[in-house]
Amino acid sequence: MEKTPYPSNMSEKSTLASWIDQHESEWLDDFFTFLRFQSISSESSFHTEVLQCHDWLVKYLEKIGCTVESWPTTGYPVIFASHLKAGPKKPTLLIYHHYDVQPVDPLEQWVTPPFQPSIRNGEIFARGAQDNKGQCFYVLQALRALQDIYGSFPINIKLCIEGEEEIGSAGLSKILLQKKEDLAADCVAIIDLGLRKAGTPSLTLGIRGIITLDVELTGSSFDLHSGAHGGIAYNPNHALVELLAKMRNEQGKITIPGFYDDVIPLTIEEKTTISFAFDKEEYRQQIGASPTGGEQDYSILERAWIRPTIEINGVYGGYSGEGFKTVIPAKAHAKISCRLVPNQNPDIIGQILTNYFKKQAPPGIDVAVKLHPGKGKAIRVGTHTSCTKAFARAFEEVFQKPCEYMYEGSSIPIAAKLGEIAGGETILLGLGLITDQVHAPNEHFGLDRLKQGTLVIARAIQILSENR
Repeated sequence: MEKTPYPSNMSEKSTLASWIDQHESEWLDDFFTFLRFQSISSESSFHTEVLQCHDWLVKYLEKIGCTVESWPTTGYPVIFASHLKAGPKKPTLLIYHHYDVQPVDPLEQWVTPPFQPSIRNGEIFARGAQDNKGQCFYVLQALRALQDIYGSFPINIKLCIEGEEEIGSAGLSKILLQKKEDLAADCVAIIDLGLRKAGTPSLTLGIRGIITLDVELTGSSFDLHSGAHGGIAYNPNHALVELLAKMRNEQGKITIPGFYDDVIPLTIEEKTTISFAFDKEEYRQQIGASPTGGEQDYSILERAWIRPTIEINGVYGGYSGEGFKTVIPAKAHAKISCRLVPNQNPDIIGQILTNYFKKQAPPGIDVAVKLHPGKGKAIRVGTHTSCTKAFARAFEEVFQKPCEYMYEGSSIPIAAKLGEIAGGETILLGLGLITDQVHAPNEHFGLDRLKQGTLVIARAIQILSENR
């Protein structure tokens, strides 16, 4: 069958939409197969399942017509797929995804088993349904649609799909430099983000960086009787609570010396590009919490998107079982994370935090700080690049609305490094929603958004082909 030449107008949307509808039962079966793999990278008991998921993806990409390599790492392998037949006069698009998922705990809160996908009210429920298997799958369907309809892609395509994003991307980070030539691209699309709200086309112009650490305070060689030693030995729990409380003042400003030194505020142009409007009541209804945290001198979305944070993710020490045990614990622990903004270096912030805990600890308390791998820098991009314009136009065609721009408070540690190595323009996008319950029980992704994502990616690829 003779293939149709590539169009350059919006009418092509209907051709792609027809392909999606005609093949729905087939690609839905494939998606459910993808979701059934228990590819939890953080738990060693799922090692075989993660590798099986990797193998399935390799075969799927080969069916689409890609040349596929499996790059070994210190952890799970990275899938690198390419289709470069468009030639050097056409741009190259590098797309990033990950095939690993988060653990499922607490299991009892799932309505249906997390690795037995089900559809309820137009939403597909499963672990990874949105993050990131759903977002990855609509990209695969966009490529498959273009291949089926036209027999090729109008630009050069590369995909980098890793298996360790949920545990910090350590393996991919270590091989990036040696794979620089393979990863070179004119445009790097990080497709692991979301829409500002349902039905509104949105592109993300920035994400925050991240660093995480464990803090351990030690006061004695073993737990002490609180009657015999209370008032003599310094309780590590008291010391930890005091140190954590001093990290912020009453207005939410972080008081750790040097923490804000490298923060660069938004330019006037950047501020006017973004709407920081926020519906407090809608947030409260969706999340069950009031938006009262962070630096009170800034608006809610400024605090969420463009200001750095420090959060206490976990605190433990002493006895926490049923009943009571009167001890002064030997140790107290805290897990801390920071979201960082452009120009903040994770290594420098890590040293600043280490110095704070060690210098501020009271006499008689020893401090150990462990910095975790998987740290990453923030990203911020503009609206004027050809890559941003192409994806914005694709979103507008599919949603029939003007594309909005936003920032995102979360982090993708590998994103900044990948963009630097590839050397091209970076674009951040996705069709996730805040209500998708990512990382929580009953994660889900809309069937409508799978179709919309397929259309957006296919049209963006076609639009990019118009650029040199």
